[in-house]
Amino acid sequence: MDGSVAVDGIDLNYLNLPVEETFYRQARFQEFDVCEMSLSSYCVSLHRPDRPFVAIPVFPSRFFRHSCIYVNANAGINEPKDLIGKRIASPEYQMTAPVWIRGILSDHYGVPVDAQPYLFGGEEETGRIEKLKLQLPPNIQVHPIGPDQTLSKMLHDGELDALYTARMPSSFRKGDGKVKRLFENYVDVERAYFRETGIFPIMHTLALRADTYRANPWIAKSLYDAFEKARALALDELYDTDALRLGLPWLLEHVEELWSVFGDNWWSYGVEANRATLTALGQYVFEQGLSPRVVTPEDMYVPELR
Repeated sequence: MDGSVAVDGIDLNYLNLPVEETFYRQARFQEFDVCEMSLSSYCVSLHRPDRPFVAIPVFPSRFFRHSCIYVNANAGINEPKDLIGKRIASPEYQMTAPVWIRGILSDHYGVPVDAQPYLFGGEEETGRIEKLKLQLPPNIQVHPIGPDQTLSKMLHDGELDALYTARMPSSFRKGDGKVKRLFENYVDVERAYFRETGIFPIMHTLALRADTYRANPWIAKSLYDAFEKARALALDELYDTDALRLGLPWLLEHVEELWSVFGDNWWSYGVEANRATLTALGQYVFEQGLSPRVVTPEDMYVPELR
């Protein structure tokens, strides 16, 4: 974005937009030649007749999502299986964070994906809709909330029992005890999950408009190389002893702790280094009715970068 890494052969016009706006405009209107995109939304797009996008294995956003299951404190949800049959919502059914949450709950805690209907809508503002038209199997029911409702308030007031979301809801942040996390010890739970599976969940990837790629196939490798350089630069700066890159007093200790858990390649790009993670996500989009078949890592990425 600041020009410190150039992309060979490409003069970028970089638009720094909120992710929700970026994803909506790309998914609905294919406005951008290259775009950060929800990985699950991208997988859904692979089954459209026109297949509007291809992708390169660059991952701008990764996040363990055990911490992102919020429950009403009076809903009687004390362990994952208590979610079965409850009133559960997400801002969108197909967004990547809830896809990971539902998959993890099903795989590791015995909470079936189709154990109850799901609601969707705006978390803090009214009127949010699914950015992609979904064709779900009959066993999976998804319904919008009311036009004047928000998920955060519904969770606080007990109209929802649980919320799977990427953004921390204001009703939890206010700290009055009416909304809590399902996994209050989420760091320990997420570390154990990584040690068991080797998965550091991927949220976003880098999608290219298919017509742009077909006209200039060389851009995939050029973009990938530049993003690898930018990634290396960003991670090196986190371990800079001259000045803290982020306003965290013990940032260096945190980086060293990450190395002890993940090894030194803890935010990797490329297919092979992330095969377990990509394979899990591809299985989840199928199991959750978002794809007519399992999506493999080979389905997701251009052949020259697999």
